[in-house]
Amino acid sequence: MSRTNIWLWSAAGVIYAFLYVPLAIVVLYSFNDSKLNAEWVGFTLSWYKTLFQNTEMLTAARNSLIIALSASFSATLLGTMAGLAIHRYKLKVLPVLVFTPVAMPEILLGVSLLLFFLQVLNLTLGMVSIIIAHTTFCIGFVAIIVRARLQGMDESIFEAARDLGASPWQTFRLVTLPLIMPAVVAGALMSFTLSIDDFVITFFTKGVGEPILPIHIYTMIKVAVTPEVNAISTLLMLLTLVMIIIAARLESHASSSANATSREAK
Repeated sequence: MSRTNIWLWSAAGVIYAFLYVPLAIVVLYSFNDSKLNAEWVGFTLSWYKTLFQNTEMLTAARNSLIIALSASFSATLLGTMAGLAIHRYKLKVLPVLVFTPVAMPEILLGVSLLLFFLQVLNLTLGMVSIIIAHTTFCIGFVAIIVRARLQGMDESIFEAARDLGASPWQTFRLVTLPLIMPAVVAGALMSFTLSIDDFVITFFTKGVGEPILPIHIYTMIKVAVTPEVNAISTLLMLLTLVMIIIAARLESHASSSANATSREAK
């Protein structure tokens, strides 16, 4: 192995260690049999048992799941239509409108939505405002995935459907939608993942009322990072990881299917 490769592998190892060692410590100390969480005492599952007996934490998790499911459904529906529109109409303004929330800093987006809800809509902050806010910044991610899926497809597939007498709606329902479905599902999973663990936008658009999981965790760690916080963080990390893996597999499957379909059409 050359000296350059050694330096590259060393740099990569340092970067990955910096990213993942803190996560590994969080997971490890969620099984620590100590309230102080300062040193390893022994293995225990009691903190997970305590977590599932914490009514307020379970309520916060339930609210976050409701918000994530609602936001991901709305964002998937609107983002799919946006991705189709961007691919079909080629208008320069459409990508700007759809992708701006993705590129915008979250703190700026959160403040903007807060002012919009209070001063323009006169909306009481709560679950509804959080769902709208999460839908807003998730639409762009779904649109990006769907647009990338459409760009990898052969247009002759749709032309063949129209030549055979299919109407635009029949072409979409019988040809376009089945082909882009893996990308749509991947976008939905990505939206769910982004929504359930978002803190900044949730912080600005949350009212005084029902607890939300990221905000509740932040409130707990202001006092101390207890093993219970490590336990809920581990479960949230596991859920996020599973969603990302499924989304990546679906996107990979979508690309393979698109290439196979294009070869058959030719």
